[in-house]
Amino acid sequence: MEASVRVRKTGIWVAILAVLTTAGGLIFVTANRVGLVRSLTGVVLIQNADPAKQAPVANVKVTLSARTGSAEAITDVSGLFHITLREGVWRGETIKLSFERDGYLPVRQTQRAYNSQLDVVRLSPQTALVTPVSAQPEAALSDIRVRYLAKGATTTEVGSLVRTFQVVNRGDVPCDGQLPCSPDGKWKAAMGGLKVDAGENQEFRNTRVSCIAGPCPFTHIDTDGFSQGGRIINVSVRDWSDTTTFLVEAEVMRTVASDVIRQAYPAIFGRIISFTLPAGAQGPSFEAELNGQEITFPLGPDLLLSWANCTLKIESDQTKLYSCELKSGFRVGS
Repeated sequence: MEASVRVRKTGIWVAILAVLTTAGGLIFVTANRVGLVRSLTGVVLIQNADPAKQAPVANVKVTLSARTGSAEAITDVSGLFHITLREGVWRGETIKLSFERDGYLPVRQTQRAYNSQLDVVRLSPQTALVTPVSAQPEAALSDIRVRYLAKGATTTEVGSLVRTFQVVNRGDVPCDGQLPCSPDGKWKAAMGGLKVDAGENQEFRNTRVSCIAGPCPFTHIDTDGFSQGGRIINVSVRDWSDTTTFLVEAEVMRTVASDVIRQAYPAIFGRIISFTLPAGAQGPSFEAELNGQEITFPLGPDLLLSWANCTLKIESDQTKLYSCELKSGFRVGS
């Protein structure tokens, strides 16, 4: 009887364990399926064995196809793309991606979707297998520079300051607590000084204050508002003996805002020309030799060039990143 009960109980526990194991398996599978992938981020580069020549490719059409639908994106000047799927797909689910742009061989790939995924895709430029006999030779660009205007300031010396002032006092008079007094509080003192304004857009530099007459050892500069220069300078002197005379000298400088022409040299990787300009840069243009002839090519707000397609990306600090890809019929080199 007891043996029968034990067998029955053992069978019950085996059944319970089987149910729990099955439930655990269901929970495990469900946990792995929980969570939707709603976006995909990546970058498109030029295919090249040299990492330094894997420049970003802009204006690539990226298409994502999934069970729940499809979405598209265009790469920016840094090659970045970000696709958002409204419905999303399960994590680990199969999706299809295609990358297309004129001048490059298309890429199509199938992969699984994950939230932490960063795709790096490389496109190979299209090259003509046969060059027609009548084709014109490529125009050669060399010595490429970028010229632009930047706000600057020109500072010039426009004059000098030479002024004197006196501190009138009579020496050997006890202070008796009647301020101002000498630093040790023993003698009656007098205060004197000078304040000068250099004027609009001007400032004093290399300011010097010196005692040139009278009992100079019995004086002290109480307020130094001159040694750092600036538009307004001032000085205050304490004298606890006879009258003294001070000399103030300085150069007067004027600062005028102006446009400064600057030059930059772009980075050239294959057929991609990239360069950055500071936030305040204006009027960028290329200077280059085209088939040996020096020519200036204004870039303009529409980034139109006869020999390249250009894109512009403005960073968070307003730095401007330009990327220009040579058009067919042009090359870099002598």
